Amino acid sequence: MKWICRALARMEAQDLDFEARIRALERLAGGEGRRGAAALDGQRSRAGGVVAGVVAVLVRVLGGG
Repeated sequence: MKWICRALARMEAQDLDFEARIRALERLAGGEGRRGAAALDGQRSRAGGVVAGVVAVLVRVLGGG
């Protein structure tokens, strides 16, 4: 069970790093308008969906769901 917590913590750290990179890109591309921001929102949604999917599989494999 501890390895799952470590894996989730690593995934969270990667997600935070990804988020920081996206924010930096948003600052650099400031004049792009809403179109650029909408594309980045979609990337964030997909990243969050991947993490949620992994957690759901782990819970099911371990018999919690």
